[in-house]
Amino acid sequence: MASKKSKKAKHYSAGTKQGRQKLMRTSGKKAGPSKPKSTTRKTAKSSTRRTTRQERGAKSKLPRMDNVLIVVDDLEAVKAFFIELGLTLEGETTVEGPLVGGLIGLKDVRATLAMLRPPDGHGGIELDKFHTPNAIRFGPVDAPVNALGLRRVMFAVHDIDEVVARMRAHGAELIGEMQYGDAYRLAYLRGPEGIIVGLAEEL
Repeated sequence: MASKKSKKAKHYSAGTKQGRQKLMRTSGKKAGPSKPKSTTRKTAKSSTRRTTRQERGAKSKLPRMDNVLIVVDDLEAVKAFFIELGLTLEGETTVEGPLVGGLIGLKDVRATLAMLRPPDGHGGIELDKFHTPNAIRFGPVDAPVNALGLRRVMFAVHDIDEVVARMRAHGAELIGEMQYGDAYRLAYLRGPEGIIVGLAEEL
């Protein structure tokens, strides 16, 4: 059974500064401030956990851009243009019904969709041909690059001269080309239905 003195010492050790001083006098040692515990490792771990959570949150909110939609009239011509450019047809289907209409805000929807992907599989072009309701065109087919709205899609290429020559042979119009410093060579092409694509070759 512990003595009263030992119980008192135990009480002081967990008490105030005055209690610690009494405890030190009892044990014959000088009272002094207790050494603070190092928090460096704990802080580093907390910081790592916060960073990891932030990274996971950012990835879960927007993991990637999946595709860009282009509504077309001549689906076969536009599809052939992008395939010649180097994209691969991933799939083609027809969608219709109230669920589709509710998603896009139209009634009596029936449309054919074609999804194309570049070689690396990142991003893509979705081509939609509306059977009902009829597609609506605003402005001329060959609208200039400064017309409001989505005007072009840019692709990275390895040999811009070869791609430009091949696409022109396929019927594309070369709008213009330039060299951007020592970094890139650039070109703009207009394809079927006025679609503009940009090409960029890294130097």
